[in-house]
Amino acid sequence: MYHDIADDLIHSIENKLFSQKLPTEHQLMERYNVSRNTIRKAIDIVAQKGLVRRVQGSGYFVNDISQAKHTVVNLTMGTSRTRYHKEMTSKIVTFDEIHADEALAKEFGVLNGAALHRIIRLRYIDKQLYSLEYAYYVKSEVPTLTLVSINHSIFDYIAKKYDIRINNSDQYLSQDALTSEQANLLGLKPKTACMVLQQSNYYKNDVLFNFSQTIYVYPNLSFYFHAANQSGNS
Repeated sequence: MYHDIADDLIHSIENKLFSQKLPTEHQLMERYNVSRNTIRKAIDIVAQKGLVRRVQGSGYFVNDISQAKHTVVNLTMGTSRTRYHKEMTSKIVTFDEIHADEALAKEFGVLNGAALHRIIRLRYIDKQLYSLEYAYYVKSEVPTLTLVSINHSIFDYIAKKYDIRINNSDQYLSQDALTSEQANLLGLKPKTACMVLQQSNYYKNDVLFNFSQTIYVYPNLSFYFHAANQSGNS
């Protein structure tokens, strides 16, 4: 229940329905007809995504992570989605099933020979090329994907169908030179330097269900990451 409430709050924030501050806990309890404990669990998730901060005695304020001249990628969301802007569209290059080879197993920590859904897609914002994404989903955890789901948000689809949500993720951001294959798909020259995000995503008992490599080519990108001082000491 609280995961669904958190998703709804995140959607409301991303669509500017709550632009400065969340409603009070009491108002949210009435809105969703749940207990204070459930609301606090939901808000904790939203805060972990870097979208709100608590001010003692004043409530929960929305973090403004937008930048006037930049498109912001919120890495704290656990995915590379950029929801502060218009919805993305996709062009599917490859959608098939493969088995992890030794290279994939070593790079992402998946079992050698594991059955995988493979999606290679180009993503666009307002018809402007945004990224090239190589995504893999472990079939033992995500048995099926649909063509509709891979044209939109795969994470939204598997959350609804399999109740799979990211519990934690490993993310590596680097500047890499394009291979000939990547350059051809992006319409760029081989060895062009691009920002690349490599992710391994886990759910429940640290079970790997997805890993990916996203190559960003959209102009004026900015990467946001939220960090909290867990100890409470400065």
